Amino acid sequence: MTIILIRTGILYLMVLFAIRIMGKSELSKLSPFQMVILFMIAELASLPIEDTNLSLINGTIAIFTLLFLQVTISYLSLKCEWFKNFINGRPSILIEDGAINELELKRLRININDLTEQLRLKNSPSLSDVAYAVIESNGDLSVIPKPDKRPLTPSDMGIVKPKEIMPLVLICDGFLYKSNLNKVGWDEDYLKSLLLPMKIVSYKEVLMAFCDEQKQLHVYQPSKDGKISVEVII
Repeated sequence: MTIILIRTGILYLMVLFAIRIMGKSELSKLSPFQMVILFMIAELASLPIEDTNLSLINGTIAIFTLLFLQVTISYLSLKCEWFKNFINGRPSILIEDGAINELELKRLRININDLTEQLRLKNSPSLSDVAYAVIESNGDLSVIPKPDKRPLTPSDMGIVKPKEIMPLVLICDGFLYKSNLNKVGWDEDYLKSLLLPMKIVSYKEVLMAFCDEQKQLHVYQPSKDGKISVEVII
């Protein structure tokens, strides 16, 4: 039992390290090659756990060999467009300038019902509203509506929007994120001056505080009954 626990822990750390090195691609956005690598790594990691007679070193070598191949092929894909298209495939245009590309649909074995279903999932229920629809190399569908069907934006109305920043959490469960505070351009003294009118003298009195796009501070304090947290905007 102890040997299995030790081997499981070692392999878990190795697989975690391998996936971390592979990059930050979401699982739903992985290329076919990346998915194959992940499945093979998972299989190689499970074998030494199930059978303690198998060498842990051999499993480790196999996992790191796959990791080396993945990193190498990813690097080559960056340098060579032909190689990238060969490994990951290339995007396919299903609707171009409002016209359905029947040849591409047949090549990908997609019928009209499948296409309209995917368009509905992308909030485009009518084919007549779509200018372009593209199947990306990861299998996801990108939809570009026609100009007169797109949501109105401030630039369309000639409205100049002020510059916004990325919303960042500054305090969570009483812990201060100093790096986020620096990104906002504030220091602790200024943050404390904002919290002082609320009679907050310790970060532990804050459930969560974040700075929004307009540099307004939103503060949530834990309620006494433990059910509702009230938001205060400063």
